[in-house]
Amino acid sequence: MKALVTGANGFTGSHLVKALLDRGHTVTAFVRKSSQIDRLANLSIEFAYGDIGDRSALETAMQGADWVFHTAAYVELGLVDAAKMERTNVDGTDSVLAAATAAKVAKVVYCSTIGIYGDTQGETIDEAFERQQKDFSSAYDRTKFQAQQLVNQAVAQGLPVVSIMPSGIFGADDPHFGPVMAQFCKGGLKVWAGGDRITGIVHVDDLALLMILAAEKAPAGAHYIASTDDMTTREMFDFLSRETGIPAPREIPEPIVRSIGNLLDRSGASSVGNRRSAANEFITFTIAVSALMAARQGANWAGSRDRSKQRSEKVCRAEKSSS
Repeated sequence: MKALVTGANGFTGSHLVKALLDRGHTVTAFVRKSSQIDRLANLSIEFAYGDIGDRSALETAMQGADWVFHTAAYVELGLVDAAKMERTNVDGTDSVLAAATAAKVAKVVYCSTIGIYGDTQGETIDEAFERQQKDFSSAYDRTKFQAQQLVNQAVAQGLPVVSIMPSGIFGADDPHFGPVMAQFCKGGLKVWAGGDRITGIVHVDDLALLMILAAEKAPAGAHYIASTDDMTTREMFDFLSRETGIPAPREIPEPIVRSIGNLLDRSGASSVGNRRSAANEFITFTIAVSALMAARQGANWAGSRDRSKQRSEKVCRAEKSSS
């Protein structure tokens, strides 16, 4: 099959491109002219250039494509440019859907997020769950929810789209957990927050395979949650500490984190987003960075304790030798 991948130069997109090539498919990477494409070096793929909001460029790139994988997104924690995030995640998705409709693509696979379900108050859910949370914890949460609504509308209008809802994505070369993992391995991660915070985890290669299987087999309109296991942040760091011998960082009491977030709010740091969410986004950043980074090795533990120990020790040795 001929596949077009938006955001192909990104973490998830690049792993998806490689998985498609491994299965014998032809791939076109849709990226900006200014994009860093190091992850795609030496791959036998074609390139199509344009902004994710450029409907005409998208439609041209989709000509002859059997499948479109939409992985392009603005993913950022903390204080972000909410307007830019909306242009990328909401308007960009709208453009992809319109172009796919015009190009008569046989199947679109959309990389959504488990976050669209909101706070489930500890309830174990499946794909039929309807969001109960009325507000949004971050601009990312809001824009991905809005994008999913557009996808659902496109399905109702006849476009064959399958939605994949991954939890925290981890794996080799990941940009979100890697830097924090490096700090931990160097003994530089002294504090963290949110010990009871539960994080779902999925390996990027498992996610890529699921997206391909969705293109091959899933019915239009299907939703699939992609999450291997859940762990609290405290469990993750305790595991890392046991396997590496590096002491777990001390936990920052949540009231202190909230106080810092409120100070940022009052100081006007929320000008890039809506004022109401400044404290929430700072808390999300402080808690999620440590929690999601730890998930990188925690998921290995869920699959194989021995393999996890080998990988964590190897990573830490590499980090120490480069310092």
